[in-house]
Amino acid sequence: MARFLAFGEIMLRLSPPGRELLLQTPKFDVWVAGAEANVVTALAKLGHDVGFASMVPDNDLGRSAVSTLRGHGVDTRGIQLGGDRMGLYFVTSGAGMRATEVIYDRAGSSFAAAPVEAWDWDALFDGVDWFHLSGITPALGPVPAQSAIAAVQAAAARGIPISFDGNYRAKLWERWDSDPRALLTQLVEHAELLFGNHRDIALLLDRDFAGHDGEDRRRDAAEAAFAAFPKLRTIASTARHVENVDLHRVSARIDTRDGHAQTEEVVLAGIVDRIGGGDAFASGVLHGLRSGGDIAAAAATGLALTALKHSLPGDAALFRQADIDAYLAGGLDVRR
Repeated sequence: MARFLAFGEIMLRLSPPGRELLLQTPKFDVWVAGAEANVVTALAKLGHDVGFASMVPDNDLGRSAVSTLRGHGVDTRGIQLGGDRMGLYFVTSGAGMRATEVIYDRAGSSFAAAPVEAWDWDALFDGVDWFHLSGITPALGPVPAQSAIAAVQAAAARGIPISFDGNYRAKLWERWDSDPRALLTQLVEHAELLFGNHRDIALLLDRDFAGHDGEDRRRDAAEAAFAAFPKLRTIASTARHVENVDLHRVSARIDTRDGHAQTEEVVLAGIVDRIGGGDAFASGVLHGLRSGGDIAAAAATGLALTALKHSLPGDAALFRQADIDAYLAGGLDVRR
């Protein structure tokens, strides 16, 4: 199997073309999506050996989704065919002062209904040296939550480093009688790398970090997380200021137990699609760290991939190292 493995749901994203409302036109653009699927897709494009573990229905939708990931270079041998339906979500792109809206239709999906026993972690983790998952998986329901816990326990037992993206989705957690803090804590306690900001840490620790602003607040939150989770070594986050749907200002930060790296804020104008920007950041940071860069280089790479993702429709950042290099070099003229 691949040396990098992610675990999560594969979905189809349906969006009206342009900025129409959801039912304004009968036409939809369709992309293969999913937080962890976005990460492995981006890493595959950047040349990493990656695999994905999931379950999709044995029909044209499921098989096409698997084929799409395979076409991007993802090892799909860990994706099972079974269950009855493909998870969906709908995106109505915002405009001006109208925010983008997401509607989930993923209850009872093949992945969400897959029993804990469906996953053969001995086989899935064979040859793997890094494992990634996000808080979206446990938010899907009690069974996916237990599968996520079993996954991190299996990875930890094998000495495989784990990265975890908080990805808190209130709409998903509120669908069932859930305890997000308790479940997320069981996952984060095994992680070496956490993607999350002071709000994610506040949820985990049940405390407020409102006493400071900006960088001081982020460092306070990071130090509290390091104290609470002994295995945690690195926390990566972004800060986003939204002027309107087309104009955002974004910066990136990485905290370790010994220090931090903070980027300058970049202005993202003429945004095509912001969905997947956080997954692009996670991919860029993982790429930077696994390529031997220090935390400053990893933060810059994560921010670069985030910025580039905003120029592309769909969920995944389909860029190569040359695109990141060109972005970091600052050239915006036509590349001939």
